[in-house]
Amino acid sequence: MRNNEKILRYIEETADKLKQRYMESGSDTQNCWELKEGIVKVVKHLQSALYPDIFRQGSYSGESMQKVMKEELCSAMDELDMLLTKVAPDMDGEKTICSFLQYLEQVAELMRTDIRAAYEGDPAAMSEKEVILSYPGVEAVMIYRLAHCLWNLKVPILPRMMTEYAHSKTGIDIHPGAQIGEYFFIDHGTGVVIGETCTIGHHVKLYQGVTLGAKSFDLDEDGNPVKGIKRHPDIGNYVVIYADATILGGNTVIEDHCVIGGNVWLTHSVKAGSTIIYETENNLFSLTK
Repeated sequence: MRNNEKILRYIEETADKLKQRYMESGSDTQNCWELKEGIVKVVKHLQSALYPDIFRQGSYSGESMQKVMKEELCSAMDELDMLLTKVAPDMDGEKTICSFLQYLEQVAELMRTDIRAAYEGDPAAMSEKEVILSYPGVEAVMIYRLAHCLWNLKVPILPRMMTEYAHSKTGIDIHPGAQIGEYFFIDHGTGVVIGETCTIGHHVKLYQGVTLGAKSFDLDEDGNPVKGIKRHPDIGNYVVIYADATILGGNTVIEDHCVIGGNVWLTHSVKAGSTIIYETENNLFSLTK
């Protein structure tokens, strides 16, 4: 084929047309591949710093563990510093990195509660080690919590790339802007979606296929969705939401100690202590207290 003049001519013409379309689209021509590769490195180094015996080869204790954690943090911060110069050249990288490092102890504590919630919430879990090693929901939440720190520091693009990396690995889509309390557990996980302006209290359990999304979008004068407004629901404390339930809307509040049954579609608030189920025979939702 490389010697076929006709094919080579078509390749040349096609490449020229593709280049023109790309340039006309206004796309940034910087090397974005480095961002995609770099953010995965950041995530992996941070996971190794949090749990070296899980995400890095070897056995560690005491001083050796601290040494490994320091090595992984140094590697992660070097990579993050490089990424910040690309996506936010005007941002004070040193200040951002120092602030992020101060968040990590809080992330470690929240992950301790999440792992505990998974172990206690799933009778199939035989140990917390098993939970960290094999539960996609735990890994997705771990990456979300790291991304949420960068989101709070106003770092552009990178937090979304982190959670979309987790999405591609686990099938769980958590926007880094969501606010999630301690002891959070996603069981099974595949298909879960949690939107940007969603808030979730503590001791909340979700099953696969749950969507915490937007009901509709306010549009501007040009017909485009208005950004930066509350679009996703608020979930209280000690709430369980079963498989394939859909809860939509920025004004929708699920109060404490509620149970939302599988396949339920909700666009209105639910009072504390309620149970919402879908009755297949009558095709109706019912509420009990």
